[in-house]
Formats: sequence, structure tokens, C-alpha cells
Amino acid sequence: MTYNEAEAIKQIVDDAKTIVVLQADNPDADSLGSSLALEHILGDQGKSVVLYCAVDIPGYLHYLPGWDRVGHELPRQFDASIIVDASTFTLFEKLQSSGEMHWLSTRPSVVLDHHATVENRIDFARVTLYDEHTSSCSELVCNLSSQLNWHIDPEAGACLMTGILGDTQGLSNDLASADTYRVMADLVDLGVDRPTLEEQRREYNRMSYDIFRYKAKLIDRTELAADGRIAYVTVPQAEITTYSPLYNPVPLIQNDLLNISGVMLTIVFKQYNDGKVTGAIRANSGYAVADKLAEHMGGGGHPYASGFKQVTRRPFNEIKSECLSFATKLLSNIDKEHSDEVVQYAF
Repeated sequence: MTYNEAEAIKQIVDDAKTIVVLQADNPDADSLGSSLALEHILGDQGKSVVLYCAVDIPGYLHYLPGWDRVGHELPRQFDASIIVDASTFTLFEKLQSSGEMHWLSTRPSVVLDHHATVENRIDFARVTLYDEHTSSCSELVCNLSSQLNWHIDPEAGACLMTGILGDTQGLSNDLASADTYRVMADLVDLGVDRPTLEEQRREYNRMSYDIFRYKAKLIDRTELAADGRIAYVTVPQAEITTYSPLYNPVPLIQNDLLNISGVMLTIVFKQYNDGKVTGAIRANSGYAVADKLAEHMGGGGHPYASGFKQVTRRPFNEIKSECLSFATKLLSNIDKEHSDEVVQYAF
């Protein structure tokens, strides 16, 4: 993979002493993995790297060494910035509301992203590198580092592997291409131990008995829509307050929703007392519509993993109804496409 933007990115990095690496307001395995990897990669080049995210890193990612180095404050003294796994102003609400997004625009900025459909793009970036053919931003960082001969040590490799596994749902969805597997093999050759990485993830994600019982409540409240093709559950403010510090309800239940027979799409709604509503969306292989649903609801993400946030103070049932209705339409369109393909093949 050769990127035309690579030399311009290298020039910005070479000219900088302090570089801020930013994640959006919805950090996940890919954004954290690519951020931590860049900290190692650029640190090996003698750069001072500051990691930034406006919100806390989710607890289920705390098995990755270095998560606690991600801070909430944008430094005033830096020479350049790299934005990973995001290319839209929409995902940087806190930076915009504080006015710090303007401060960011006064320095050379690089955007690294792999999302195919993005609105409200970050227009002040000096270099924007999109590669929608990669599974993840972490895979993109691997490709860029290879082209520029940036050294990836085993620690950086483990972070990148975590990001790839996160966006590909453990290499189980069709975001994982043949190139993705080649990158994974290269990371193994570098010394990344995937079984150990997986065991660390499982160990850190073990749940207490109280969380186990709470998971049972979420399962009991799970509802189906669209003739069983959509599974969803709602988490109210009281449960967000009580359980989120111990275990995020979204990763606690979402994989189980995906395992329900016949389910193609899952949504975990969070309903806040101030009127805010969020939705975490995941799709099963072959039904890559999570990004389209999130975009319709004012959010964004990947075809298989995305989310949205609404602060319009609309009634929750109205938001939920719109979300489920549009999701049903998206799935029906896919079913129609599959049906048309079968008819064409028959003739």
C-alpha cells in the first residue's frame, strides 16, 4: 500500500518536537490502539508525544498499557497534531464548545482515518489521509509506518493489533481483507503475542457477581424489532450512574445481542435525565449498515460499529422509534439486494 500523502506527513513529523495525538469523543479499541502505537513510534524518533481525549477511556480497554497516559487537557505548547480514527468536527464536540478546536487549527495537523462516509470534515488539516480499504486506523498506521520506514516495536505492534481486532470484531467481519491478515502476520513476526493479548483482554474484562446479575437484567429487558432482525435494550440514567464506573453496559451486553439467532443489527440506547440519548450500534457480518444508521441519527462510525448522540430533548420514544424504523428500512434494502442478486444469478 502506497500513500501519496506519506511524504507530507513525514515532513510535518520531522519538523515537530511536540506532537499531540487526538482521539474523538467516542474512544474505542482502534482509536486508543492507533494513538498508543503512534506514541511509541514517534517517541522512538525523539518526539515528545501528548495523548488527548476529551472523555475517559472506557474501562474495558484498560488492559492496554498506556491508556492512563491519555489526558483531558489540550496542551498550549505543541508543534503539530495527529487526529486518529476521526475526520469530522461532529466527533469533537467538547473541543468545539471550549473553543480549543480553533487553537488546534493554528498548528500543522494530520488526519488519519478509514471511514468511507464522513460529513462536516475537518477542513483545517494540512494533510488528510483516508483509506477506506483498510479495516481500521490501526491498519492504516501499519501501512504508513511501513512506507516511511518508521520502526514498530512489539509494544506498538500490540496496540495496533488491538485496534485491528476491535474494528474487525476479532477478524470476523468483512472489514478484514487479505491485506489485513498480512498485516496481522507482520505484527506476529515483530513479536506480538496474540494469545497473550487476548488473555489479558479477557482477564481485565472479568465481571463481578453484581455485574453478572445486572447483565441478566439487561438480557431480560432485551426487545426484538423488524421480525427479529434487530435486538435492542435501553439503559436508563440510574443504571448508567450505578454500573458504568464498574463496567460499561454497552460491551457488557452487545456481543450477546449479536449472538441471538436471526439478529442482524443491535442497538444499546442510553437515556439520560438531561434529555440526552445515545445509541451504540453493532451489525453482524453481511449487514454493514451501522454507519448509515448512525449518520441518519446524527452520529457516525464504521459499517459494523457506530454510534450517535442526540441532545435535542426530543422524547426518548420518538428517537427510539425513528432509529428502529430507519434501521428496518436499511435491512430491508439489503434483503432486496440479496434477492435481486439471486434472481440475476438464476438467469
